[in-house]
Amino acid sequence: MMTRKKWKARLVIERLRFDEFKVLWVIIAIGTIFYIGVVMEQIETGAKIDPKNNVYLFLHGRDDLQEEAENILLSLGFPKGNIIVASSKNVGEVGDYMAMLWRPPRPDQIKIQQITEVKDVESDKMFGLWKGVLKKDIDYFLLK
Repeated sequence: MMTRKKWKARLVIERLRFDEFKVLWVIIAIGTIFYIGVVMEQIETGAKIDPKNNVYLFLHGRDDLQEEAENILLSLGFPKGNIIVASSKNVGEVGDYMAMLWRPPRPDQIKIQQITEVKDVESDKMFGLWKGVLKKDIDYFLLK
């Protein structure tokens, strides 16, 4: 014998009509489009990158990809002197960039982010002083 909850759920499912499903699917589609729009708002693909600013390169332990990542940054116009391998003790300033090999541990792209705010925080073991850095995604470039 079915429990009362299961019976109610089955009754609701049986009473749904195709027209009601259409409305449900439209609501889901609108919600999905809205969500994608919010995510895309944070990624400013094609935004101007100012190569005069410093760029902090996060290798996530993949020193074998440093040369390839630096070549991408050089192709964007950053001078070699403005490419700084990131450390947990030295953070950038507002307007500087972060270039991160993404997604660790097997990155397939380099993600460029611009520093929007630097908060004064106490260093921790994993992120160091970078935990107080707020940033926004600018663009990404595929690694070979």
